[in-house]
Amino acid sequence: QVQLVESGGGLVQAGGSLRLSCVASRSTFRFKTMGWYRQTPGKQRELVAFISAGGSSTDYADSVKGRFTISRDNAKNTLYLQMNSLKPEDTAVYYCNTHVATFDWGQGTQVTVSS
Repeated sequence: QVQLVESGGGLVQAGGSLRLSCVASRSTFRFKTMGWYRQTPGKQRELVAFISAGGSSTDYADSVKGRFTISRDNAKNTLYLQMNSLKPEDTAVYYCNTHVATFDWGQGTQVTVSS
């Protein structure tokens, strides 16, 4: 099974930026459409961005469109999420997985945006 390790979260002021990374343990990653999800207490995990296996196609939730950019480096089995113009409502634990969540979930990385 593929292990996913997310990193790059932290505390940032509103308007700031963060770059998240997700490293997959196996090269199976390269053949999967991958996504970034986020979850806040009491709410369901939501998909905020996804990218095709080759990286040529991306899509975003309306709430992050124009501010977040998803990318990947298949040679490094790594997925990225560049987050700009962060808002307090972006505060959440962020996870990566396939776009249909077929891998085991990692531990996630906490993003906290202060106002």
